[in-house]
Amino acid sequence: MRSTRVCTAASLAVACVIALLVAQPAQSQTYKVLYSFMSRSDGANPTAGLIQDAKGNLYGTTSTGDLYGLGTVFELSQAGKETVLHRFMRSDNGAVPVGGVIMDAEGNLYGTTGFGDYDRDGTVFKLSQTGKATVLHRFFGGNDGSNPYGGLVQDEKGNIYGTTYDGGSYDYGTVFELSREEKGKWRETVLHTFKGGTDGAEPSAGLIRDAEGNFYGTTVSGGGGQCWHYATGCGTVFKLDTSGKETVLYSFTGGNDGNFPMAALLRDAEGNLYGTTSSGGETCDLDGGCGTVFKVDTTGTKTVLYRFTGGGDGAGPVSSLVRDAKGNLYGTAEYGGIPCHGIGGCGVVFKLSKTGTLTVLHGFTGGANGSYPSAGVTRDAAGILYGTASYGGDVSCSGNGLGCGVVFKLTP
Repeated sequence: MRSTRVCTAASLAVACVIALLVAQPAQSQTYKVLYSFMSRSDGANPTAGLIQDAKGNLYGTTSTGDLYGLGTVFELSQAGKETVLHRFMRSDNGAVPVGGVIMDAEGNLYGTTGFGDYDRDGTVFKLSQTGKATVLHRFFGGNDGSNPYGGLVQDEKGNIYGTTYDGGSYDYGTVFELSREEKGKWRETVLHTFKGGTDGAEPSAGLIRDAEGNFYGTTVSGGGGQCWHYATGCGTVFKLDTSGKETVLYSFTGGNDGNFPMAALLRDAEGNLYGTTSSGGETCDLDGGCGTVFKVDTTGTKTVLYRFTGGGDGAGPVSSLVRDAKGNLYGTAEYGGIPCHGIGGCGVVFKLSKTGTLTVLHGFTGGANGSYPSAGVTRDAAGILYGTASYGGDVSCSGNGLGCGVVFKLTP
């Protein structure tokens, strides 16, 4: 990454020192750790969310760990049995899958690695039901883009779409398409290159797609406004239509409206968009604010639905949201909540009502309980939430005592 704007779980082991204001402990629901990662044998540090198949099995990625230390794709049954479906080795298929996976109708999985093999800058991969991994595209860091950190979306024809954080003509990232060709070949087309100005810069999350084929996403920076010491702006919400024309729906100013949106968006039936900003909003000890939950309507009007205070309610949401039939939103904040590790809080799972009332469903305590959830949650038909925490679990798996991460289940 060109710069680090907030401390994320992926960088915590290297250089994060956070001091947060902490309120009362969270009110926990029925919380269960389904699996604790052990690094060498099964992966470590899951930074992305999960998907679930019709049988209830969960699928996700770990960004590090396993035999080669470069991440895995895993399957987890409801009974808590983990199967490593693929181990990344850099030399043939990339490394460090910080985004999650998607599944097609045949059960094949697709995802990205943030880094590539040798001199390449990331990959898009396919993993068949039999466990065969195929690299669909290798990024070379030029006009085609580099470092695809976000997840993917697939259309009805099987074409795949995503973003790269860097690369492109101006080195501020791209939106790309991978289309199927004959004999199993795939062709990459850059749909949009970010210029780093008012159009946005550095998209770290994936896209969502509406029924007409338009795409919606966020950029971490850009937007044209002065944002503290970061001159290119505080981030944007954008739309990319089927002709490749980009429209910036909102540019963050870095004040009470929030800044640095790092997660994908959620779209409701009326076309309203929902998301989070990793900082901004309420003033607190987290650099630049503790983050927000926001809504952008079809006219481009933005509303801050909630500003995190850095206390018991959490701080630093870097994940996307899910929504129930009543309009309640569910997500995670990476920090805040219950004090742990001497730095203020290990994160929360929250519910935000349509009226703006935030309820902490679970506060992470570190240790076996898990800590620092950097991904959102998946919600099934019964309202059960599933997610990952990047650290915690069996603390003996890592030399720093933070643990290698967990998969959890939260029953209302």
